[in-house]
Amino acid sequence: MKKHLTFLVMLAMHIYNNVCAQEKIIILNEGLWQSDNGRISYFEDGKVVSNQWFRDKNGYKLGDTPNDIIQVNDNLIAIDVNWSNIIQFIRPDGTAVAATEGVPNNRKMCTDGKYVYVSSYGHECETANGMVYFEKGFVAKIDINSFKVVATCEVGYEPEGIALYKGHLFIANSGGYSGVGEDHDYETTVSIVDASTLTLKKNVDTGIPNLYGKMSQSGRYLCINSPGDYFEIPACGIIFDCEKALNGEDCFVVFDYPATYNTTTLDGKFLAIGSGFSFMTGGYEFSYLTIDPKTMMETHGESGIEHTLPGTMMDDIMGMTQPYGIYVNPYTGYMYATDAGYYTGSGDLYQWSPEGTLLGTHKLYINPGHFLALPPSGHMTGIETVTHAPGSSPSFIYDLQGRRYDNESQLKSGTIYIKDGRKMLFNSQP
Repeated sequence: MKKHLTFLVMLAMHIYNNVCAQEKIIILNEGLWQSDNGRISYFEDGKVVSNQWFRDKNGYKLGDTPNDIIQVNDNLIAIDVNWSNIIQFIRPDGTAVAATEGVPNNRKMCTDGKYVYVSSYGHECETANGMVYFEKGFVAKIDINSFKVVATCEVGYEPEGIALYKGHLFIANSGGYSGVGEDHDYETTVSIVDASTLTLKKNVDTGIPNLYGKMSQSGRYLCINSPGDYFEIPACGIIFDCEKALNGEDCFVVFDYPATYNTTTLDGKFLAIGSGFSFMTGGYEFSYLTIDPKTMMETHGESGIEHTLPGTMMDDIMGMTQPYGIYVNPYTGYMYATDAGYYTGSGDLYQWSPEGTLLGTHKLYINPGHFLALPPSGHMTGIETVTHAPGSSPSFIYDLQGRRYDNESQLKSGTIYIKDGRKMLFNSQP
């Protein structure tokens, strides 16, 4: 019996160490705004390999204030470098491929594997057919074959989070420059845009101002943050149902806690660190949430939120000076968060097991806050072509951005997904 237990412990440790060694995480360090010192950190096998990975690989700097990163396909990653006004494309090994210019003040991105869609605060955009001008903000569509902007669509003022669902883009508008250089109020809308034609279909008014920051996606559900107006209107969060929005139904619920930094778990929930600031009090109020979006929508927000995070994660984050990001590796379930400290010096990366056991902390660069997991070794060597019968319900299906899909009716034919830890090319049968 003792030998049997010893064997099980050794087997568990072997599996644990093998999975942990497969962790490959890219972290964007924003640096200091207008200081042109954004950097990429690369974390692998339980250690930070480099805190200037892009420069190591390419011999020049990344740029000023990188603020989003996504995997486009097996061989391409996109990084939006906000104040440098470029979308930088790299290979998974860090080498630069191209940079798309002419999308000023770019914010967040999503992709369908053929195009990259970027939200922008700007009022003009350089496209393949010349300059286009807007009163408000816009979304740009970049062809990854030419790395050119091939279409644009005006949405709301200062658009932020962007997600793709059933051929439609969902863009959260902030109006974040309200009263600061722009003569308009805060926005309260989510714009819905046809991705193929890049035309605005409609705006959904949530009644909540300043929909700010990156939003996580779990299948049909989005987690959207609002910091309020920083004075009388308090910070809060929104669960948004894309399916219901497309059908013209009531499609969102509001909860009384911000979701400033949020991520999607392997079981389709959201983890969120809320950081609410008010000039009335002169300080921050933090919240820590596990959100079940399906339950939230079914109960109209009456249940579905737990004020906790897995394992020791909440206690560990509460010990940080200034939480600045949270992430779950969509391939392995390992969890990460960053501490920006006092914003001017090096930050820290925290790593937890999928159960929430703290595995270690690591020094990064200034203001680390955006993550991308690379597939574990053995998952980059090819694509399995898998054809499923329509109507079946696969378990644990995610796209390359880590978003979960509950059934195959939500999947797009010809697109790469992750199922049970392996990549597949989904082909729907006629």
